Amino acid sequence: MSYNQPPPPAQPPTFIGPPVGQPGGKPGWARKRVAIPAACLIFFVGVGVGSSGNSGQEKASSSAKPQPTVTVTETAEAKPAKDDAKPAKDEKPAPVEDDEKTTVPNFVGMGLQSAQDKAQELGFHSLDSHDALGRDRMQAFDRNWKVCSQNVKADTSMSTDTDLDFGAVKLEETCPAKDEKAPSAEGGKMPDFTGRSVKAARGALDSGASITVNDASAEDRMVLMESNWQVCTQKPVAGAALNGRPVEFTAVKFEESCP
Repeated sequence: MSYNQPPPPAQPPTFIGPPVGQPGGKPGWARKRVAIPAACLIFFVGVGVGSSGNSGQEKASSSAKPQPTVTVTETAEAKPAKDDAKPAKDEKPAPVEDDEKTTVPNFVGMGLQSAQDKAQELGFHSLDSHDALGRDRMQAFDRNWKVCSQNVKADTSMSTDTDLDFGAVKLEETCPAKDEKAPSAEGGKMPDFTGRSVKAARGALDSGASITVNDASAEDRMVLMESNWQVCTQKPVAGAALNGRPVEFTAVKFEESCP
């Protein structure tokens, strides 16, 4: 049995060479090839790789769980402070010893240096001396002075911390019946300085007082060592109010007589 088969479909013509009228050309329906520069290709590839790498790191970091931090703090154990001020239970405070006492001897008539040496041998170390004549002289060389009086009576038992004060005059001088007290200008009135040393008079007045001293004799000498000069006259007169007034003295040496 024979069947009538349809003829095969017509095939498009095959062009072996360029069509007529277009030498070396290509058919209009042929696709065009686009050339992509190599630099652009490298850029796109790098971006893709970087993006994939970063996303991988982000996933890894996000997937990692945070670890807890443990902090250890060391605390020093407080120890009670010792109270050194409090004595132990069995410890007793040391008893306070009484001051050492010594009998004070009679120093009158002794040389000032010898009297001081004797006092130190007995344990007295607080020693002082003054001019028994009230002339306010310094005992620069103790061997040149002798003791006329003492502030603590002889044969008295006293602590060795007691201050001993000796009234003294020079070896060639006679001790007074009693110590001459230094003059004082208390109450703001002028004392009677007649016969007193110029140095003692100056010491009794205010340190800011204006004082003039002249030789009472006709020799017009300069008054240098004021403790060796005695006052003959004074202005203002004794008993007058000072009130900062200037003071004037005339004087002669102690071995001399006022004119």
